[in-house]
Amino acid sequence: MPTNNYVESSYWNFDSLFQPQQHPARDSHDTFFLNEPAATQSLPEDYVEKVKRIHESGGYGSKGYGYDWKRGEANKNVLRTHTTAVSARMLYQLAQGPFTPKRYFSIDRVFRNEAVDRTHLAEFHQIEGVVCDRGLTLGDLMGVLRDFFERLGMNNLRFKPTYNPYTEPSMEIYSYHEGFKKWVEVGNSGMFRPEMLRPMGFPEDVTCIAWGLSLERPTMILYGIDNIRDLFGPKVDLALIKRNPICRLGINH
Repeated sequence: MPTNNYVESSYWNFDSLFQPQQHPARDSHDTFFLNEPAATQSLPEDYVEKVKRIHESGGYGSKGYGYDWKRGEANKNVLRTHTTAVSARMLYQLAQGPFTPKRYFSIDRVFRNEAVDRTHLAEFHQIEGVVCDRGLTLGDLMGVLRDFFERLGMNNLRFKPTYNPYTEPSMEIYSYHEGFKKWVEVGNSGMFRPEMLRPMGFPEDVTCIAWGLSLERPTMILYGIDNIRDLFGPKVDLALIKRNPICRLGINH
């Protein structure tokens, strides 16, 4: 997926993903808002109207959120909080023509306005995968995730039900960290909701499974690093980088 736009409108970052405008994640304490340019100048108007309706009064079996959706909130520019904003753009483009199954993948930087500690940074890299086809189920998602993480060398996984505005059902993915001696969340996943897919124009039998994880946390687990600031950011030991090879291959393909 083309992920070279760090700045996104709140519309693609939140609204198109059926995330309500009063959601806590949209607060300034969790999101970096831009002063200049403060707002987007262009959105697909027909699609915007459909998203507005699904937020306010629902549809496709949903009651919606029952509030007055504001275009001004959707126009606000942010540093993207997840690459799922790009997934929304790609799926919208896919839905405009005759349906063809697609698989999308990306790795790029995202930004969160949160306190920095040994497992959190204000900017990090997100890995995202989306598969869009007819009749996909939660079982397909779990099978893909197990295979995906096993190929990264992470065989000890657990899935935990969770809530996301844009997926239902939703699952957090955990792997055991030997350094921390505890289970660490390494990703989030789910099936994109009809409230997100149907306004785009997808047929009712089309479903999408999706997952996202940080690049840094699985790397910490694989290499026994217990502080994310030792891996990425301004406190990284440059001598450590110089001593290590560019790529370490310890995975059987």
